[in-house]
Amino acid sequence: MDPLKAQQLAAELEVEMMADMYNRMTNACHRKCVPPHYKEAELSKGEAVCLDRCVAKYLELHERLGRKLTELSVQDEEMMRRAAGSTAS
Repeated sequence: MDPLKAQQLAAELEVEMMADMYNRMTNACHRKCVPPHYKEAELSKGEAVCLDRCVAKYLELHERLGRKLTELSVQDEEMMRRAAGSTAS
């Protein structure tokens, strides 16, 4: 696969993953913070605060998981390079 195609595929995958994360976050925070039977057209102050905190926590966790997965991936690559180097000797 040529590098341009690979880069385009990676970008498309990233957009798809971000859309999935956004949908999951929206559904989870809506279920947690907004009662199923609406009483008013506008969010109450409590609902708005709950949604704000829920979204902030969700995004923070997503960022932390991303950093940890990147760290583990780098460690795996380094271990594979070392293993390949020791078998080549």
